[in-house]
Amino acid sequence: MRMRRKTHLLERLDACSDVIINMDRENRDFSVKDDKNLLDIDELFGRCAPLYLEIGCGKGRFICEAAKANSEYNFLAVEKASNVLVTAAESVQEQGIENVKFLRGAAEYLDCYIPKNSVERIYLNFSCPYPKKSYASHRLTHRQFLEIYQRLLKKGEAVGEIHMKTDNMQLFEFSIEELSQCGWAIKNVSLDLHNSDFEGNIMTEYEERFSSEGAPIYRLEAYKL
Repeated sequence: MRMRRKTHLLERLDACSDVIINMDRENRDFSVKDDKNLLDIDELFGRCAPLYLEIGCGKGRFICEAAKANSEYNFLAVEKASNVLVTAAESVQEQGIENVKFLRGAAEYLDCYIPKNSVERIYLNFSCPYPKKSYASHRLTHRQFLEIYQRLLKKGEAVGEIHMKTDNMQLFEFSIEELSQCGWAIKNVSLDLHNSDFEGNIMTEYEERFSSEGAPIYRLEAYKL
């Protein structure tokens, strides 16, 4: 079901312009890469610090809590739905969180905005599962996205990682298969996160709802070999 447009959405987005960067490209073909829109991350945040990236931040509960708990890191949060992005951006402003910025747009364009080898961790929290097989390429763990993440994540001794959580078993199985076939190593797999010994979990809005209904939460970490 389509979400109803929020009242005064454009005005509210404009009021958050200091924390939102719009991913607007003249060329909409995401297979065409250029560096005209690349961000200077240190300038964006006003400091040099490790960068974490959340793709699909929703209303922002996770990114706000993660940023407050890890003030030594910079956080970029990506969301293409303006209706939910505005809530996340307003939360950051209201709470005075200074180490979070937002990218408004589709994940396909991320490596046109974020420099190569600059991200230490990518969070994929409760991404849309796109259950129909014909929509598999839209899943955020499809190999076309894994190629983008590989370009963004740090290389070398301190290799960057993907941290994924979902309530959807089919998406989790698909993700493991895609990661494995594309040469990613997988570790710290949990098939029931909230009944495991994992510490430091920060819940999203969806996660709280699903877990309260008794649904198991699946989690993994992955890095490129």
